[in-house]
Amino acid sequence: MRVNPLRRAYIAGESWFNLSFAGLNPLYHLGTLTFFFFWIILITGIYLFLPFKGSIDGAYHSVEWMTHKQWYVAGVMRSLHRYASDAAIITMLLHLFREFSQDRHRGTRWYSWVTGIPLLWMVVPLGITGYWLVWDQLAQYIATGSAQLLDAIPIFFGSMATNFLPGQISDRFFTLIEFLHLLGQPLVLVFALWFHVRRISNVNIMPPRGLAIGSFIALLALSLLKPAISHEQADLGIVPQTLNLDWFYLNIYPLLDYWTAGEVWLLTVGITVLLIFLPWLPPKRSKAAAVVDLDNCDGCKQCFEDCPYDAITVQARTDGKKHKHEVVVDPALCTGCGICVGACHSANPFRRAEKQLSPGIDMPGFPVHELRSQTLAAIEAMKGEHKILVYGCDHGYAMRQLHTDNTRGISLYCSGMLPPTMIGYALKNGADGVLVSGCRTNDCYNRFGERWTEMRIVSEREPHLRARVDHRHTISQGAGPTDRREIEQALIRLREKLVKLEQKANG
Repeated sequence: MRVNPLRRAYIAGESWFNLSFAGLNPLYHLGTLTFFFFWIILITGIYLFLPFKGSIDGAYHSVEWMTHKQWYVAGVMRSLHRYASDAAIITMLLHLFREFSQDRHRGTRWYSWVTGIPLLWMVVPLGITGYWLVWDQLAQYIATGSAQLLDAIPIFFGSMATNFLPGQISDRFFTLIEFLHLLGQPLVLVFALWFHVRRISNVNIMPPRGLAIGSFIALLALSLLKPAISHEQADLGIVPQTLNLDWFYLNIYPLLDYWTAGEVWLLTVGITVLLIFLPWLPPKRSKAAAVVDLDNCDGCKQCFEDCPYDAITVQARTDGKKHKHEVVVDPALCTGCGICVGACHSANPFRRAEKQLSPGIDMPGFPVHELRSQTLAAIEAMKGEHKILVYGCDHGYAMRQLHTDNTRGISLYCSGMLPPTMIGYALKNGADGVLVSGCRTNDCYNRFGERWTEMRIVSEREPHLRARVDHRHTISQGAGPTDRREIEQALIRLREKLVKLEQKANG
């Protein structure tokens, strides 16, 4: 598979993070980190709300009291609230860029992309209203700027900007902002987050414990070293001159000093529309969806459990057979990853009674009987000692680059497509060793393929590698498209194991 320059650059950066974070690469957990930062924002926000006074004079002075008089608790909470909010924007933007660079936003995966873009539109206003509540000169600046932006929308009558003339603003303003910031916007965001993840299964909203603890400690240290502080109290009779902007949330406001509000809207809406339509620029040709064969399906539901995208549902049997259930594939949700095939215990190559192997669920573009045929052909093509067959992934290291006299590679839609019994089949039919290579560890293109495969091999998930298969003849190694060194080292380790096993067997 040809690797585009953007993906190659991202993979290089990802490799550096792998070395730096020793198995807890934050780039593999951007979604869960965002949820974690939202939890910090929620908890600290509830604490800050208790002493906050929502009025023209009370807002600023209550925040100042928290910042300076009770700096050791409320002040730290305010800083954590601020920096966790910035961190959430950073992880969201990185997640957006990562999915784009890895080409995980097109085809049947368009839904998560399209529902993810509006989340930025919901999070940023949430942060903006949070700055309003401080009611310092920065809040005054963004409030008047926001009024200009709202005045440019023809659905509003009158001028919003006149509300921020001296003597015009009242305590009702803070009642409205408190409602939006503390209840209205968060509820909409929670609903939008649910909508964003509803087409994927096994959703995790917490990062690994070590990464969560490390992230919290980093935010806490930043809060103590550089606490969040306010500007001078808002004064509608003056124009603020020197402001320290939070560029993650307030980046469009300086444009209002040079552009009209309409031009700013044109820029932001134009970028948003472009992002939303990226999955079709150009459209991706999707693989054919998985197909169920009820004659060979006993309704065990393992494919339903393993599908990463909720493309498989379980229903009552319709063909009158003794089994209670059958599975149904929704072609609109199926990404064609083939993980369901690896989960099907009837995808067993040892079923010699059939000329053409037909499992309960299969991929029309690359059926299991074709995988069995390629396995036998690859073994037959090898010669010499210690013949190793490598099962790889279309999104990982290119298998064609591994072909030597005693090594052959077979590329799958996903490593999770490999039935564990195929490993035993390859070993029984002449392969001395089997290397299973999916995407990089914790970075499966199809979310769980690499993980499910590893668990099946070590008998932690059904269907598992048969107990009578000598597990010492197989190893796993995650590898990206540029990870030639990792694959070569894995082949060396496997050959060394085979030599030792041979020596031990010969006495």
